[in-house]
Amino acid sequence: MNITVNQELLAYIDPLTADEREALERSLLAEGCRDALVLWGDVLVDGHNRHSICTQHGISFNTVQNSHFKSMDDVHLWMIDQHLGRRSVSDFQRGVLALRKKDILAARAQTTADGSSASDQAQGAPTPAPEPLLTRDALAKAARISSNTISQIEKIQKSAAPELMAAVKSGTISINAAASVASLPVEVQVAAAAGGRKELQQAARQVRETRAVARTEPESPEGVIARLRQTISELTAENAALKAQLAGQSR
Repeated sequence: MNITVNQELLAYIDPLTADEREALERSLLAEGCRDALVLWGDVLVDGHNRHSICTQHGISFNTVQNSHFKSMDDVHLWMIDQHLGRRSVSDFQRGVLALRKKDILAARAQTTADGSSASDQAQGAPTPAPEPLLTRDALAKAARISSNTISQIEKIQKSAAPELMAAVKSGTISINAAASVASLPVEVQVAAAAGGRKELQQAARQVRETRAVARTEPESPEGVIARLRQTISELTAENAALKAQLAGQSR
C-alpha cells in the first residue's frame, strides 16, 4: 500500500509528547491498530503517529478514504474538528486550532465574495452578502474554552517570543499569565522564560500590578520605560544568579 506522508499535514497539529507517544506505542503493541487511518487519495490525513509506530513494529492497520475532501482547506478543517473533539488536547491547543479554523473560513468567504463580485459585475447583477464569519463566542464554544481565553491566545500568538510560546505550550505558564508576559518587551519575555515557572509568574504579577496602578494613576512614558528597564535588569540578574546556582550544584 502506497501511503504518502505530507510534511505540512504532519506538522499541522502539535506532535505528541514523549510520554504520550510511549503510551500509544504500548497500546498498539498490546492491542493492535483498531482505528483505521484516514487517507485522501494516497495522502495520509489522520493517524500519523499510528502509521509511524505500526510501520516501525510491523503492526498491521486498515485505511479508509474520505471522499468529501475537495481541497487542502477541507482537509485542514476536518483535522481541526477531529482534534477539537479529543479530550487530550490542551486548552491552548484548542484555542490555536479554533483560530486557525476562523482564518480558513474568513479566507474562503473572502475568495467567494471576490469571485461572486467579479461575476455579478460582468452580468450586472447585485453582489450577494458574504456568509457570516464565526463570532468569538462561537469560536470559544467550538474550542470549549471561554471567549476571554480566545482573546488571550490571540495576544500570545501575536506578541509572544518563541521561548514564551514554548513555555505556555508545555504548561510551564498558564494562558492567562502568558498573555500578561506577552505584553512585555521580547528581551524581558526571554529572560523570564529562561528563569522558569517562578520567573514567569513574577513577570506576570508585575504586569498585573502595573496595570492596576495605571488604572488609578496615569504613568508618564518615561516612567513606563524606566520601569521596564528595571524589570529587565532584575530578571537578568536573577537569571544569572540561578545559572550560577545550578552550575555550583553540578560540580
